[in-house]
Amino acid sequence: MDFENKVAIVTGAGQGIGFEICRQLTQQGAIVYLNDIDNALATQAAETLLEEGGRCVACGGDASNLDFIESLVSQALTATGVLNIVVANAGITLFGDFLTYPKSSFQKVLDVNLGGTFFLTQVAARAMKEQKTGGSILFTSSVTGHQAHENLAAYGMTKAAIEMLAKNLVIELSPYKINVNALAPGATLTERTGAEQDYEEIWSRITPMGRPAYCIDIANAALFLVSDKARHITGQTLIVDGGWTSTSPSPF
Repeated sequence: MDFENKVAIVTGAGQGIGFEICRQLTQQGAIVYLNDIDNALATQAAETLLEEGGRCVACGGDASNLDFIESLVSQALTATGVLNIVVANAGITLFGDFLTYPKSSFQKVLDVNLGGTFFLTQVAARAMKEQKTGGSILFTSSVTGHQAHENLAAYGMTKAAIEMLAKNLVIELSPYKINVNALAPGATLTERTGAEQDYEEIWSRITPMGRPAYCIDIANAALFLVSDKARHITGQTLIVDGGWTSTSPSPF
């Protein structure tokens, strides 16, 4: 997959899956605008990739804020003149029992997971339309958009909605050579999940392939979907979960 001089924006990329997607893109020649709501984390992540020989720009800011989204896309376009790839990876998980789930948590999950994805795609697609060469957009969904998971009603709802958005945008964006897909990771070892007690042991036991995903597993799938090799794939969701959704045992 050739990403030499391709320009990419990846949100929610200070660590975990987003960071690994940025790392793989930069290692294959892309210029990456790495976003995280934590400016210090975004800066640290970008510096790491620069030290590894990649081309990366830190972009700290709230990926659910429309003003920031517009400035992020503008920054990439002003510096490079083109935008080839967008990975809408920023998301938030707020666990809670459905019967007592507060409106504040519900609204926050919607604002970040749905609003951030929708409006980043809108702003980026306008730019891709104008440049006439199209582009690739990828959403980060979740297996919880396919299978019920305790205390994640709001989160799972947003992830199912993201996948429907990818399907719906086939109608509106295909004429401009823009393909849109979603990636649905299952249990994945990250800095956050690795700190949870018994996470790796539990998910190794209930995942058919015998372990949770590593960030590189998800990044490999992401890079395929935003590569030229996947230009004729659009409106699809790829599940990367080691087979968990086929059996779906609860971790609790």
